[in-house]
Amino acid sequence: MGERERLREYHGKRDFARTAEPPGRTARHGEGPRFVVQIHDASTMHFDFRLQVDDVLKSWSVPKGPSPDPKDKRLAVPTEDHPLEYEEFEGVIPAGEYGGGTVIVWDVGTYEPLSHDRKGRPVDFEESLRRGHATFRLHGSKLRGEYALTRFRGGDDGEEAWLLVRAGRAGRPAPRTPDPRRARSARTGRTLGQVTAEGGARRR
Repeated sequence: MGERERLREYHGKRDFARTAEPPGRTARHGEGPRFVVQIHDASTMHFDFRLQVDDVLKSWSVPKGPSPDPKDKRLAVPTEDHPLEYEEFEGVIPAGEYGGGTVIVWDVGTYEPLSHDRKGRPVDFEESLRRGHATFRLHGSKLRGEYALTRFRGGDDGEEAWLLVRAGRAGRPAPRTPDPRRARSARTGRTLGQVTAEGGARRR
């Protein structure tokens, strides 16, 4: 399945004449698969967790955000695939548009797929997601270490729900999931309030 097909739902929900969200025309190339965690102040405040799989970002809405503590099991609800350029999106989605509200990039970086079968052989990462369990190591400015996504409800014939959990030991002390209204962008250092006040204008 190509990018156009994967992004059909994403495109169907958005009017790109009104929103500054990227339509998905530029493929990114770099040192490895990417991840991004965005804070989204929409109808309900939440974190969006996205992993690059092939030519799209597989996405989950995580109401409480990723946690560095292995004891925390965070609900993660799948959303539509997003274009790779969404990794850099920070701004204000207009009211009345799907997901209307302010978005900041809380963390961004690369990840290593770690999924294996019972015999210890590597498993294609997209296949591991289809099977309902995938492990990976994050290399971000805030999130580092092994994490796992596990489907615990739904599938082909029902609404899916997953858990996002820090795998193994937490290791060295890591920052707790922040108060989203006080959290600062990993790209621009701005808070949600500052991005809203500035109308979403990007600063590098």
